[in-house]
Amino acid sequence: MKKTFSVILLLASFCAYAQNKTAPALKSILLDQFRATHNKQEWFVPATQALGGLSAEQAMWRQDTSLHSIGQLVNHLIFWDNEELAKFKGEKPVAFNGNNDETFASFDKDSWAATVKKLDEVLTEWEKAIARADEKKLQSWYAVIANISTHNAYHIGQILYIRKLQKSWNPDKGVK
Repeated sequence: MKKTFSVILLLASFCAYAQNKTAPALKSILLDQFRATHNKQEWFVPATQALGGLSAEQAMWRQDTSLHSIGQLVNHLIFWDNEELAKFKGEKPVAFNGNNDETFASFDKDSWAATVKKLDEVLTEWEKAIARADEKKLQSWYAVIANISTHNAYHIGQILYIRKLQKSWNPDKGVK
């Protein structure tokens, strides 16, 4: 009887705690997701770390001509993150003919540093835009924003896989 009473008391305490604890706001959830794919390591490696120390030659490497290089994946992320950011801000996105293959633009050795910087800039701009947005806007955009974070995580995973294939990834940085 004493044990049963203790269990009931414990469950009642937990329920009271759970009722008083408020769920995080939508804005903070979306920002956490974006930061996890940008520059805050959580469950997986973010973009800044995945690209850190990567040379232009490594970014251009392709295991096979039918596969994308890291640089092409980064250009693809830049394109789609910019496309949706423009819409989110109420701006007109760049002209796009609908051919997704063209978003995996090639680059040269001289533009690699600028490409990495551009990805960091667009992810930073997204974080600022989310932070400034009101609840009504976030309610209408949350699925798109969450999908952008998922899309970013998907391609960052590909980047890490390519780095592992080319033996340019240091497993001490997060993924063994």
